Amino acid sequence: IYDGAPTVPLSREPLPNSPTWSALFAPRPPAELTASSLATLLLHSLALSAWKQQGRSRWSLRVNPSSGNLHPTEAYVLAPRIPDLTEGPALHHYSPLLHALERRTPIPGDIWSALTADLPASSLLLGLTSIPWREAWKYGERSFRYCQHDLGHAVAAITYAAALLGWHVHELPALGDDALATLLGLSTP
Repeated sequence: IYDGAPTVPLSREPLPNSPTWSALFAPRPPAELTASSLATLLLHSLALSAWKQQGRSRWSLRVNPSSGNLHPTEAYVLAPRIPDLTEGPALHHYSPLLHALERRTPIPGDIWSALTADLPASSLLLGLTSIPWREAWKYGERSFRYCQHDLGHAVAAITYAAALLGWHVHELPALGDDALATLLGLSTP
């Protein structure tokens, strides 16, 4: 959670007319990018799915699996203006605990246009990062491998959730670490 960041709660509406498994990747018209469709994407890919309790211990489970339920993967959403959700293009952190977007910074229109010039209209960019110490305390040297493993689970979950909406997920050409950190607001001065 980013302390002090403006938070935009997302809905938890059930998905109307969800496709059967066999029809999940069949061609169909894509859903419009709206507050509801973005909420659906995140709810069905990266959100909390349940709470468990044993004695006094209580812990959450997420939609996407994670080694040891440690969840080192964090999601950042770079989105255009979405009516009833965002005032303009902006960078957000997705909080699974709150099922909300935490606004990190607005993106000036000219920068958003340059960033998405070669992408289809109404594109949404998701950046996934790992926090290795969440794995390292438990897995030591194997933590890097588990971070990559968990990242793969998150990508797969996002792909399936996007398919529910008739959307397609594409990996963009790799940016350098410094450029990606800057784009996601994670660079340090």
